Amino acid sequence: MCRRITLFCILFSVAITSLACRERKIEARDVPTVKVATVRAVDYVDRDFAGMATADDAVNLAFKISGRVASVDVSKGQYVNKGELLSQLDPRDVELQVAADKAQYERAESQYERMKRLLAHEAVSQQEFEVAQTAYVQAKSQYENSKDLLQDTKLRAPFAGVIERTYVDAYQRVSSGETILRLVNPISTTVEFTMPESSMALLGDTLTRFYVTFDNYPKIRFSAHLGTYAKTASDASGFPVSIKLDRAEVVPYNISPGMTCQITIRSAERSADEVAVPLTAVYAPAEGGEYVWVVDGGRVERQAVVLGDVFGRDMVTVRKGLSVGDVVVTAGIYRLQEGEEVKVINR
Repeated sequence: MCRRITLFCILFSVAITSLACRERKIEARDVPTVKVATVRAVDYVDRDFAGMATADDAVNLAFKISGRVASVDVSKGQYVNKGELLSQLDPRDVELQVAADKAQYERAESQYERMKRLLAHEAVSQQEFEVAQTAYVQAKSQYENSKDLLQDTKLRAPFAGVIERTYVDAYQRVSSGETILRLVNPISTTVEFTMPESSMALLGDTLTRFYVTFDNYPKIRFSAHLGTYAKTASDASGFPVSIKLDRAEVVPYNISPGMTCQITIRSAERSADEVAVPLTAVYAPAEGGEYVWVVDGGRVERQAVVLGDVFGRDMVTVRKGLSVGDVVVTAGIYRLQEGEEVKVINR
């Protein structure tokens, strides 16, 4: 009988011990795992905008005179050097005008020289000499002007660039000022974007910094400086702003007009009361309010906060409720309970 009682006690003790171990495993398994971040001071705030590289130099080229196009010597997409011939008009009409003006100039010059010699011998009056002098000056001016027109029958590149588009064909008659082709500098150091009215004050702050990341080069951040911006907006989309990149920095990467990018405007924040946390740390329950879970001693406490501005890719400022150095949960926030023990899986 005693042996049976002893065996029963042993089995009961083993069962109790096994059950206790199982309960401890369940409790350990039920402890939620979370990721955390340390609350930091707001030394600066990054604001991101979408933009696009635009041409530094772009021009629609046209002839100064009317005429028939003799040739278009370039094609779309072709690279040309400064001074290279792009197109020319049929010069025959202008050449005839140059010849006529040259003959008139030579006659006027001869008459002027003759009247000058006669005046020296008092064989003509001062008035007759002045008439010949005026005719000479007018003929010379007309001749030089017609020679310039002959040069204007040739259209040359004012700078090195790429032919973006041609608008006419050979043998087509064009008017003075009619666009013949468009020339664009292929290397861009200008980026344009629009800003909302609420951010325009940043442009007047000397501590504001500008950075550009192009979609083609996501791992490279280019520094930039403020170019120009409009103080009025034509529509509700925002105020147009232009920033400039360092040419020496962008040349190796062939930054061209039309390339899309992200502009980051970094502004210094002088408020000692504001701190920053990731957006993923903000807990907004169905009953309302905004909170974060603060980790203290391995357990979480729900803390009400007053949020400020969103900045960067995933950060938000907190005006009240947190201090620098607090540790907040950033992943798993909607399955926590007040005072619950948590296991942190990141530093």
